[in-house]
Parts: sequence; structure tokens; C-alpha cells
Amino acid sequence: MIRVRKIAHASYEVPDVEQQTDYYTNVLGMTLVGKEKDATFLANTVDHHSVVLRKGSQAQCVRVAFQIGEGDDLDAFEKQVRGHGIKTQRNKGPEPSISELLTFEDPKGTVIEVFQRADFSHQKFQAKGIVPHKLGHVAFHVTDVKHTTKFYCDVLGFRESDWMGDFFSFLRCGPDHHTINLVETGSNRHFHTAFELRDWGHMQTACDFLSVNGYKLIWGPGRHGIGHNLFTYHRSPAGLITELFAELDRMNEELGYFEPRPWHRDNPQRPKVWAKDPDAANLWGIMPTDEMYK
Repeated sequence: MIRVRKIAHASYEVPDVEQQTDYYTNVLGMTLVGKEKDATFLANTVDHHSVVLRKGSQAQCVRVAFQIGEGDDLDAFEKQVRGHGIKTQRNKGPEPSISELLTFEDPKGTVIEVFQRADFSHQKFQAKGIVPHKLGHVAFHVTDVKHTTKFYCDVLGFRESDWMGDFFSFLRCGPDHHTINLVETGSNRHFHTAFELRDWGHMQTACDFLSVNGYKLIWGPGRHGIGHNLFTYHRSPAGLITELFAELDRMNEELGYFEPRPWHRDNPQRPKVWAKDPDAANLWGIMPTDEMYK
């Protein structure tokens, strides 16, 4: 099976592209790397872009892009996808640094993009704003978590890292504990987008920077039980929730357990089903506000 190897970028529609661009550049500290036709491209580093913005009537995540390995065959991957009865499309040169893109929809209607990296941009990290390392994961509300989870595992080659009960799955396509989260709530929509910070010190300065710039946390700081990462959540100007995280579990795939950390309750920490318990959400005890699920 050909598996996707990493999350590359996520695409959003927002009513005010300029306002959201200002947030990503001057608050998060990403680089504005270009505007083409109706698209605005923003980057962390190495890859040409991590976020794509287009104008739309409401704020939503409409596409998520994944990268396959340099030695993998995109034709073979497309055949693999079509083997599941899924309709695909191919686009030549659709975005900067991407020579060819394979697209298809997941069960909740999000467009999945798969490609091989043609070139790297090598831009430097910014010296202003929060400046996260990378796009870490995208989370979604879904109407059928088991069906959507099966799609990501069977079609894209994701692995199940953990579950909370039978309604919240955490899926990985590389060593990071999760790249996609799916929570069954009765609707199909964006939940949050997460960017990785260095450590606790970086999170502290990020929270101060958000506060100075008028952004209030809607949950955190805390440490999730599932994934064990430090976290904070806030809303961007478009209303989309942004998570800033650090110290996320990383899987030793050959041995089948997560790299040991002193805050783990299991030793070794292996993929499992967590009870719907406060510790699964936050080992430090503070539960999410109602604002998190609006």
C-alpha cells in the first residue's frame, strides 16, 4: 500500500481574505509567499505554502493536501484510490512548487489533494509574530466517525493512534501522534487547525503575544491526555479555531509504542481507546469551554 507521508497544507475559504492574511502573517508569523488568481499562499518554511486562502461566503476548511514519498508513484496511488470506487481528478501545475495534483473527496465532502513535492522554497522563519514550526494537524466534526476514519486508513494509509470512546479518533500519517482528528458531533465542519511550537517557553510568549494583540484563549494552557501535547486554543479573525501545541507524542513505528515521556501514565505508551474521562482531554484538569464547540 502507498501511504501519504505528511500533511502539506490546508486550504480555507473566508469572507475577508486580507484580514485573515494579516492574522497569519503578523500574529502567527507566517510568510506571505504569493498571490495567484484567487489564492493567497502562506508558509512556515521549506514547503512553499502551509495555508491557502480564498474568498468565500463563510469560513471553512475546504481542502487538505498530503505528500507521498519521493520514490512513490502517483499513478499507482491514484489506481489504489480508484480501487475503492472513488472518483479522482488530475491537475497539472495547479499551485506553486507542485507539478501535478491528484484530488478526490473524503466522506464528509472535504477535497483531498495528494502530490509529490517538486521543489522546496527554503524561505527562512520569520522574525515577527509567534512563528510556529509547521502545520501540525487539522481536526473536523463529522457525522460518521467510524466511516470517515476507515476512509483515511484504507484509502490514504493513516494509522489509528488513539480513540476517545467510540466517537473521537486520532490518526497519524507519520511519526506525529495525529495529523487528522475526527469527532462525531452530528455535523460535518472544521473543528480546529493546529500549529507546532517549540516548547513551553514558546507557548508562554505566544500567549502573551496573543493577549497584547487582542486575542483571548478559549481553552488552555493545558496538557492533553491523548497525544500528551501542551495546548492552547483561540479564534482567528474569520472565526476558525487555531490550536498552538508543543511536545506532541511521536510514534516509534518499528516498536509500536510512543517515544517515552515523563508525563505518560502508561509505560510504554501504546495506541489505545481512552475512556470519556477528564484526563483524556486535559491531564491538568480544566475542561473545554462551550466556545470550543460553536
